[in-house]
Amino acid sequence: MELHYERKTAWEQMTAKELKELEACANDYMAFLDKSKTERESTTEIIRQAKENAFKSLEEVIKKGTFKKGDKIYLDYKGKSAVLMVVGEEFETGLDIVGSHIDVPRLDLKQVPLYEDGGLALLKTHYYGGVKKYQWANIPLALHGVIYKKDGEKVDVSIGEGEDEPVLYINDLLIHLSKDQLQKKMFEGITGEQLNVVIGSQKPANSSKDSKHPVKDNILKILNKKYGIIEEDFRVAELEVVPAGKARHVGLDSSMIAGHGHDDRVCAYASLRAILEVKNPKRTKVALFVDKEEVGSQGNTGMHGSFFENMLAELFNLVSKHPELSVRRAMANARVLSADVTAAFDPSFPDVFEKQNSAFAGCGLAIAKYTGSGGKGGCNDANAEFLQEVRATFDADKVVWQTGELGKVDAGGGGTIAYILANKGAEVVDCGVPVLSMHAPIELISKADLYMAYKGYLSFLK
Repeated sequence: MELHYERKTAWEQMTAKELKELEACANDYMAFLDKSKTERESTTEIIRQAKENAFKSLEEVIKKGTFKKGDKIYLDYKGKSAVLMVVGEEFETGLDIVGSHIDVPRLDLKQVPLYEDGGLALLKTHYYGGVKKYQWANIPLALHGVIYKKDGEKVDVSIGEGEDEPVLYINDLLIHLSKDQLQKKMFEGITGEQLNVVIGSQKPANSSKDSKHPVKDNILKILNKKYGIIEEDFRVAELEVVPAGKARHVGLDSSMIAGHGHDDRVCAYASLRAILEVKNPKRTKVALFVDKEEVGSQGNTGMHGSFFENMLAELFNLVSKHPELSVRRAMANARVLSADVTAAFDPSFPDVFEKQNSAFAGCGLAIAKYTGSGGKGGCNDANAEFLQEVRATFDADKVVWQTGELGKVDAGGGGTIAYILANKGAEVVDCGVPVLSMHAPIELISKADLYMAYKGYLSFLK
């Protein structure tokens, strides 16, 4: 019996077959990430794959009036959150849930965003989630989202992703005039009100001499020609500014992936891939894909909302005499992996990490017994019994896993959706991929950790 615990990388423990599967998984994930720049686009892709794998909508099941073991059911909730469920023999007494979030830090356009100043047309933004504002300057940006015309027509917007499309941009102050800026703290170097996106600069030769805003006028004409929208339509739009471009392999060994939104679409992808492989389970299996985690999980599409419990109530209404009580029992008997990322140890910034209890890139799926901040403030703290269940499951299927926490005790911290589900009575533990440069416009993960997340979620669901 080995008395000492020694962390090993996933790379040195994988078989040749797994290494081959890893590359296929990584390439598929990168394609998913490129299609899923917003929570709406993520939901669209998740539901597309669900339909391809014989999942039926909740509405279809309700209309049919019945369901049985092995049935695959999906909920597309307002186009921004989703649930995939594979019905098992046990429904009221057994739910196994992998819950991730599909919203990510970004910049949202304000409701009246477009203006002209200094010969430039710009868009005003309001950042979403925890960001370092200076990181969003001087990089190629794209605009994604939806906008409604006055007649009610919905228009999908995507600008800056095609190879032949122009990108957008946020200016920073030139170094020659930055004496005062450089004396400020980093979070004050660029303020929220300075995150203005350059969208044009041309004053056409045929501009009206009476126009006070010829550059802005030209941009509105371009948008009207391309999308049929007018400036007033911005007031009822949801438009997000994100980094332009595709996910990329990183390192001479191509062992890592750089992309926008690893937090938390890497766990969302891994759980999607896993649940699509589940068939005829004993316990009912669920993959949750939720919105609004980065701003507190509030709102009707966030985990604090009722859409998942409402879905359960609709299904129990078909098979139970007391559907509301059955929902409560199902949640109290649920087992949950809160599939959210954690911080990977960064050797360039060792002072904020407690190395012995940090997760490392390349060492597999990371289990965090607790998150929160300081004295575990605001966290779910998983119990030993459930941790042992998860360990036994992962070890039996040779899932390479590690433990980790979000930095030193007094360095900061963070949270996930874990406590929300635990408050319903479920057994919950955080379990996700270690990330470098978390919440930056472009984040970094190890392919090995992505693969072990998929393998771990599949182990838990199967």
